[in-house]
Amino acid sequence: MVDVTGAANTSAQQTLSTVASNKLTADYQSFLKLLTAQLTNQDPLEPMDSSTFVSQLAQLSQVEQSIQTNSHLEAMATQLSTAGLSSDLGLIGRQVSVPGELFDLVNGQASFDYVLNTTANDVRAIIRDSAGTAVAQIDGLGTSADTLQSVNWNGIGSDGLPVSDGIYTAEILATDPEGNVLGATPYTKAMVERLTLSNGQSMLHLNNGGTALAAVVAAVE
Repeated sequence: MVDVTGAANTSAQQTLSTVASNKLTADYQSFLKLLTAQLTNQDPLEPMDSSTFVSQLAQLSQVEQSIQTNSHLEAMATQLSTAGLSSDLGLIGRQVSVPGELFDLVNGQASFDYVLNTTANDVRAIIRDSAGTAVAQIDGLGTSADTLQSVNWNGIGSDGLPVSDGIYTAEILATDPEGNVLGATPYTKAMVERLTLSNGQSMLHLNNGGTALAAVVAAVE
């Protein structure tokens, strides 16, 4: 399903260009009527100075060029947005990895990713249920920085018993040799259910209830 919510914004911009163009046309007609009236009623012995009309006509021409330029830019922006949306349509039904803590446990199996800002000495993941209670801990994870690290979980809790399927969160704890906490970003793996277009960007709606911009997708399966 694709909900092109950004289309309303594009239509509004096109309407503004149309209104401006219509107003310019009306100004041209008024200008020509005024010029005709003044030329008809001018004193033959003291002809009017035409430089004022030439100047006004030049200004109207500049405004017309500006409106046409804006209209072309709007059309280009619309084409680019449509092209971006078309390329992102292929993500529907695919599993993507995007920044986020949520992940699904299905049939006792789950996976999530993370990225470390700095190479760590020790990395572990704390798994929490929807109530925020820690139900499992995974030790000995990858310590390399700036690399998308993947983690698989078999759904076994800290008590050695399987936990219920559902949505869980992953908290990544990374430390250096001195025990200082390092920055880490968890990435959720979820299925893309639909797309919406917002402010010219494709927004992914995931089956875990989350959303993410298509631009931040780190991996596609």
